[in-house]
Amino acid sequence: MATTKRSLLRRSGFYLALAAFLAVVLFPFFIMLMTSFKSSKEAISLHPTLWPENWTWQHYADIFNPTIFPFMSYFKNSLSVSLVASGIAVLLGILGAYALSRLRFKGRLTINTSFYTVYMFSGILLVVPLFKIISSMGLYDTLTALVITMVVQTLPTAIFMLKSYFDTIPKDIEEAAMMDGLNRLQIIFYITVPLAISGIISVFVYCFMVAWNDYLFASIFLSDAKHFTLPVGLNALFSTPDYIWGRMMAASLVTALPVVAMYALSEKFIKGNLTDGGVKG
Repeated sequence: MATTKRSLLRRSGFYLALAAFLAVVLFPFFIMLMTSFKSSKEAISLHPTLWPENWTWQHYADIFNPTIFPFMSYFKNSLSVSLVASGIAVLLGILGAYALSRLRFKGRLTINTSFYTVYMFSGILLVVPLFKIISSMGLYDTLTALVITMVVQTLPTAIFMLKSYFDTIPKDIEEAAMMDGLNRLQIIFYITVPLAISGIISVFVYCFMVAWNDYLFASIFLSDAKHFTLPVGLNALFSTPDYIWGRMMAASLVTALPVVAMYALSEKFIKGNLTDGGVKG
């Protein structure tokens, strides 16, 4: 009886602490959401309120007005860069991770260990060499330049994650496929990829989130407004003379929706399979 009571108290304390933590973490997003529905005058009132006194959808209408904020143009640029860069990173990551996981060649362990060093350095260190390379190729102020930088940024992590997942796939399956006459590429795309599809989706979501949220490289490699991605476009909106808080909060929330939706749809892959990929099974 006493043990059951202690267990109940412990569980209640855990959920109360979790609720308090979530309240603190989510409170800024709640303020953003409420501000996006307030009028411009109410948003800067000296007597702030949690709930809008007069609800308005005007700020959401404004951000879809091309004369105020070309959201669809920025959205299209961000989506193009994120999808292409993520697709390339995952494709190259599959090939690189498979080679490190299954093939035996000189320097394999050194290459594998070197992926840990990626986490030791900030992306800002890549700006100067990448800028020189991009400029010499004549790709400055193009979305192609941003795709290249995003692949460079995400590929090491993609290979590292996928290798950990490929290591959990039994080699016996591939050996049986070889006996049936399949070559390495056929084994990768007919056997390994289908078995690792959940891990591949998880890596794709990670690469997509990095590319979608990138501001550093986009602000350096893009100068023409027609090429801006959403993070750079949001910064331009924040720098306008008419500092309208509701409009800025609405734009920020709508910008975050694609990543939130993608993460929600693939939650089971990210929670389960990435963790399983690092355990030998």
